[in-house]
Amino acid sequence: MPAYNWPPMDKRKVIGQRVDRVDALVKATGQAKYPYDVAEPDMLYAALLTCPHAHARIRSMDTSEAQRAEGVTGIEIIAKPGAEIQWAGGEVAVVAAATPDQARDAARKIRVEYEVLPHLVNEEDLSKAGNRAKAAGEQTAGDVERAFREADVVSEGTYGIPVLVHCTPETHGQVIQWKGDEVHVWPTTQGICTYAQDLSRPLGVPVSKIHAHMDHMGGGFGSKFPSDVWAIAAAHLSRTCGGRPVRLFLDRATDVTIAGNRPSAFAKIKLAAKKDGTITGWQSESWATGGMTGGGLPPIPYVFTEIPNRKLAHTAVAVNAGPSRAWRAPNHPQASFLTCAAMDDLAAKLRMDPMDLFARNADLTARAGVYRAQLIKAAEVSDWKKLWHPRGESGAGPVKRGLGLGVGTWGGAGHSVACRTTIHPDGSVDLELGTQDIGTGTRTVITMVAAETLTIPTSLLNLKVGDNQYPPGDGSGGSTTVGGVSSATRKSTINALAKLFEVASPVLGAPADQLEIVDGDIRVTANPSKSISWKSACQKLTENIVAMGENNPRNPGGLNTGGVGGVQVADITVDVETGVIKMNRMVAVHDCGMVINPKTAENQIYGACTMSIGGALFEERVMDEVTGRVLNPNMEFYKFTANCDFGEIIPILDIRPEHDRRGVVGLGEPPVIPGIAAIANAVANAIGVRVPRVPMTPDRVLAALEGRNA
Repeated sequence: MPAYNWPPMDKRKVIGQRVDRVDALVKATGQAKYPYDVAEPDMLYAALLTCPHAHARIRSMDTSEAQRAEGVTGIEIIAKPGAEIQWAGGEVAVVAAATPDQARDAARKIRVEYEVLPHLVNEEDLSKAGNRAKAAGEQTAGDVERAFREADVVSEGTYGIPVLVHCTPETHGQVIQWKGDEVHVWPTTQGICTYAQDLSRPLGVPVSKIHAHMDHMGGGFGSKFPSDVWAIAAAHLSRTCGGRPVRLFLDRATDVTIAGNRPSAFAKIKLAAKKDGTITGWQSESWATGGMTGGGLPPIPYVFTEIPNRKLAHTAVAVNAGPSRAWRAPNHPQASFLTCAAMDDLAAKLRMDPMDLFARNADLTARAGVYRAQLIKAAEVSDWKKLWHPRGESGAGPVKRGLGLGVGTWGGAGHSVACRTTIHPDGSVDLELGTQDIGTGTRTVITMVAAETLTIPTSLLNLKVGDNQYPPGDGSGGSTTVGGVSSATRKSTINALAKLFEVASPVLGAPADQLEIVDGDIRVTANPSKSISWKSACQKLTENIVAMGENNPRNPGGLNTGGVGGVQVADITVDVETGVIKMNRMVAVHDCGMVINPKTAENQIYGACTMSIGGALFEERVMDEVTGRVLNPNMEFYKFTANCDFGEIIPILDIRPEHDRRGVVGLGEPPVIPGIAAIANAVANAIGVRVPRVPMTPDRVLAALEGRNA
């Protein structure tokens, strides 16, 4: 069996290079086809009818007028009379018609009588939650009372981070069609193979009879894994409408309301410490919601998990709002903000540089050496020693500058996925994986790994992904895709190359295990002058070479690992007369293992930092307590960062030999974690007081300056 390993750093020809994305041209020119663009012949359009009430029971339903409406071909009932709807926007029925307008008009003609029930949609004030609040976990370690009794200093504060929504550029949905006993579907999904598996159960169709295909997708951020009720309803409509394809994509308002969100997190936190900043005790009372299921305990204290004396109590609040879904690094940005804000406030009370306080307590983390090195690097790049100042010492004038830091950690590793490599007699190579490129550069990484192994031009490589008929792969989540696909591709191409060596062996007069490939030439390792070109070797094939390679998450063989750390520093200015915050710079230092493509790796950091800036300054789901509806379910009032809001983002890939030897580690989620904390701490440094609740909108900044709660 061939040895599976990565070539040494100094021997790599492709891996480690700044390579442009292989799909850059088709995306930049608009040629890339997304599921939203799919237009099958004789296609029907579907519209979703949703409940207008935050909590209601369906008393009766009359579809007769809708059935008679122009162009209507079918109606699928999702919630029948007697069903209880738990949030505004809950799915009631789907109508299929010849045009989108006809479908929407007909959906409005379905007459539904509701019994409106009491609702709760705001979890921020725990005292108003009543029986919707339930204890969801307690943890105790050490002697907390003694730690606080003997502490030199005690710092306490209340912090909050609200529900955010994914608001993906391409809304959730699919085109789906019955063809005989098979189902063909073009979904927008983060898991092309797992989507088909999920769809097979409710439809009662074997996975082998479901063909799912997706070339590109317009953002998921963790929310696009299941097939969802709208796909099932559309499939039923296709079947009842004679097998015609049915297109059902959620409109923007519905998508924002029901297609997933990131849970909130609120906490009252007390820290006990010695005079030198050593933290000795943690006590917190936290609460959160992720919809009707409440919200789980955020992983606090975050990163600094070994504080010796800890007491945590968490409450889950069930609200009548759409359910939560994974959102880039689930629960970690919230936990980072809560923990880092509390630690920064402790540093302020000690009149201590927070960089020093974080470093002093690094032994309370799982990777002290990594964090200390990253803190030093972040301080150097951000000019921390020059620009940081104690709170309240930001100088005269209305515009105040401040620096703050945040930390993060993540798992990564590699998911389960297989790769099939086929070498053809003309020298071309097919690479097939049942994975998907969700916009992160997966195609580019796979191509680079194959080119590194085979040492042939990428023009000879034909990559095929985005189809569940290829060798199976898991969904793209948990920052595990790059580790999985790179490892599977490496194994598969090594196996294929070993078979080609067997073909070249008689020609070169040397055993196959004594051959190597260098710059496209197969040669004898001990006598490089004896060689044969790639194409000449392939021309000797009497049939295609086919080889498989698989990444096993339980035994990745050293090709990929998990577990990383990151430190970010935000540099901001605040106009204390208007409350407006401006980003100057964001320095992001991240441990990322072996980097296949620094360009796409840095791109992950750029994207993550922009999301952090949005969460810190703009993004928030706003609920109407009277109607129970989302007040900003659109891109006009759900505020994002624009180009003018980013400032300068400086990605620092923490590439060291000891990190490189770990193999590939995912970098999708880690950079999104520390940013909100860093920005919040920078604002506190600038204006001298804590803005306890994000996003830090101008009204909240001004309220903090005036000593009141916004």
